[in-house]
Amino acid sequence: MERIYSQQAQSSASRKFVARVYGWMCAALLISAVVAFFTPTSVVLMRLIFGNAFGFYALCLAELALVWWLKASIEKISARAAAIAFLVYSIVNGITLSVVFLVYPIGNIVSVFFVSALMFGAMSIYGMFTKSNLMSVGRYLVMGLIGLILASLINLFLRSSMLEWIVSFAGVALFTALTAYDTYRVARTAEYADGREAYKNVAIIAALELYLDFINIFLYLLRLFGNRRR
Repeated sequence: MERIYSQQAQSSASRKFVARVYGWMCAALLISAVVAFFTPTSVVLMRLIFGNAFGFYALCLAELALVWWLKASIEKISARAAAIAFLVYSIVNGITLSVVFLVYPIGNIVSVFFVSALMFGAMSIYGMFTKSNLMSVGRYLVMGLIGLILASLINLFLRSSMLEWIVSFAGVALFTALTAYDTYRVARTAEYADGREAYKNVAIIAALELYLDFINIFLYLLRLFGNRRR
């Protein structure tokens, strides 16, 4: 009987962990979407961010710094501090994402968002319930991510439309696979989650990784199928 109660308690803790991960991810996506939508309506913000190259790149550096700090400090900070850092990141990222509303029509953005959600959802379900061991593909995905970053940097100088198309297609494929992989890691971590503070922090990092997977699927699909404003 005691063993049954223990299994039920573990099952409940696992479900709470998964719900916390996806709850934080969805909250961050909603915040980013709202901020991205309303930022172009502020003349002051638009001048500050896009009035010169420094403003936009400063925001990008701030995003990278927040992600680096959060991952490096996750074992030392409280769950509240981790949550605040994640929410601040979603706001800053929402501001930088506002550029898509200047480049693409709202209809394109909404359509691609829903396609991204369907792809993300399908791969997340697969990662959560697959019986295959996906841990072995992690190193290949990291190698693919490094290659994608290098190709993107090279194309900043080449400005090749063909290379941009290849990078965008590869980006969709890579982050779709990463969605399944990161979800699989969430499912495996949930098996040991017990409600301690450490697991609350892990849930936030997992939410951040899934958030980035979704955002990148969305952005690469938008580059492939979005019709830019003339």
